[in-house]
Amino acid sequence: MMNFEDFAEGEPERLLEAALGLTKQLDIEQVLQEFVDQACTLTGALCGAIMVLDAWGETIMFVQHGFSSEGAQAMAAPPVVRDLVGSIPPIGPLIMNDLDKDPFYIDTVSEKVALENFLGVPIRVNGQLFGRLYLTDKPGGFSDSDVQLVGFLGDAAGVAVENARLYKEANNRERWMEATHNITTALLEGTEEEEALALIAQTARQVADADTALIILPSVGDTWACEIAEGYAADELLGTVFPPEGRAMAVRREGAGMIVDSFVRAPVVRIPAMKKFGPALYAPLMSGKVAEGVLVLLRKPERLEFEPGDLPLAEGLATQAAFALTLAEARHTEDINALLDERDRIGRDLHDFVIQQLFATGIHLDTAKAKLEDKEIGVDEIKQLLDTATDAVDRSVGQIRAIVHDLREPDSNVNIVERVRRETSLARNALGFAPSLIAEIDGTTVGQDDFEGLLEITDRWDPVITDDITAVIRESLSNVARHAKATAVQIELKYNDEGDHQTVTVVVEDDGVGIPKDRKRTSGLRNMLTRAERHGGTMTLDEGQGGHGTRLTWTVPVS
Repeated sequence: MMNFEDFAEGEPERLLEAALGLTKQLDIEQVLQEFVDQACTLTGALCGAIMVLDAWGETIMFVQHGFSSEGAQAMAAPPVVRDLVGSIPPIGPLIMNDLDKDPFYIDTVSEKVALENFLGVPIRVNGQLFGRLYLTDKPGGFSDSDVQLVGFLGDAAGVAVENARLYKEANNRERWMEATHNITTALLEGTEEEEALALIAQTARQVADADTALIILPSVGDTWACEIAEGYAADELLGTVFPPEGRAMAVRREGAGMIVDSFVRAPVVRIPAMKKFGPALYAPLMSGKVAEGVLVLLRKPERLEFEPGDLPLAEGLATQAAFALTLAEARHTEDINALLDERDRIGRDLHDFVIQQLFATGIHLDTAKAKLEDKEIGVDEIKQLLDTATDAVDRSVGQIRAIVHDLREPDSNVNIVERVRRETSLARNALGFAPSLIAEIDGTTVGQDDFEGLLEITDRWDPVITDDITAVIRESLSNVARHAKATAVQIELKYNDEGDHQTVTVVVEDDGVGIPKDRKRTSGLRNMLTRAERHGGTMTLDEGQGGHGTRLTWTVPVS
């Protein structure tokens, strides 16, 4: 129990003034600095420091007063922390007024620090051990009065820290809500999927005071990979495939977020690059009851852990990311519907064309009939005319049936040429023009109206290759539409047979601004490369002809 009569004249007033000064601070680090400064001033100690502890008892914040830079570094690091400072009990003080004769001190303190005496006390916030305060080098040594004084000041500091936490939590909530509102506005204004996701990652990192933000989305096959990365070590994590048994996939399956206190001390870290981080927060991208992905926020090892109150706020923002994906899917569906409407129109036109062709053939036959009645035509000429007309009708009927069948069949049953044509049609609205399509067989260009030879070859391919070619063309055209500012795009589909080695090559070339030097996201290119590598193929990205635009070349073996 504090007894002010034990203090010298004027000390109670100074103590109360110091305590009130602490409660005025609303930043935790400022509270701690004020606490250490006042503790040294009121006790007469020349130096002091407080070490804030994490859940594992490790130091995550060091605030000091009076030490030189070398001394502060020595006092903040083992073996001092582990031994001398670590010996401060969880309850009650530790006073050592004759350190120069204590073998414990001699064995543990660095030669860069020469302490005369030592007072250490635990600091508790809401009943939990928050950190350890220690003061050193007081002329004449420390007394019980100093213990009481520091204890009273420590209680005031605990209240101030809690107030600062509540203030920070309120500010954080306001920032998260504002960020969510801004993102929702951007989505409703029609921001593209990639830009929206990058905005969400960047905003989440800033609002959460994180060093890195990741968004994990479906990738090749059944895998899930980091499609968006912002901040520290982003290049190392971009495109990383997250294992099914890891934390991210557990969050996705369960639809509930989690907080990791530190990857440094985690017993299992399946992704090596994650070992660079300490605290982490995982939030699922929920769309209804299904998680479309995972938002991951990371801090460096020396940073404070995420607060429990951060999790629901991050989950709310992550829902906006799922909203972005839903909007993108809706827009894609709208494009598909527009394409299907166009195909219905084409089908009707083709039917009309065939009817007209048949009508013209009928008139021709009627003319022949009239000549026959007038005996103006021979039997052989009649037979030839009839055979020609029959063949024309058969070809027309067969052609229209094949086209209508392809228009209505799902992707898995549509040939590669038709699927590529579909992608170019879908890209027309985004590009503002229609891409050109060229097909080659062994270096010979195949006319667009005569793809039968190429179709016979593609029927022998693994269907997965057809799927990957379609995906590569789709991603390439999407990149051109978003970034290239192009006025023309050419797609080349090439097949080469070199005996025992057959390959297919896709070339997408535009006349736009080229590859941006400051591009932050390469996951689309990484996915296309992955699609090539799983077939034993290659992908390159170069400047277009004449140094303008971009030329993507994607080649895989098909033999």
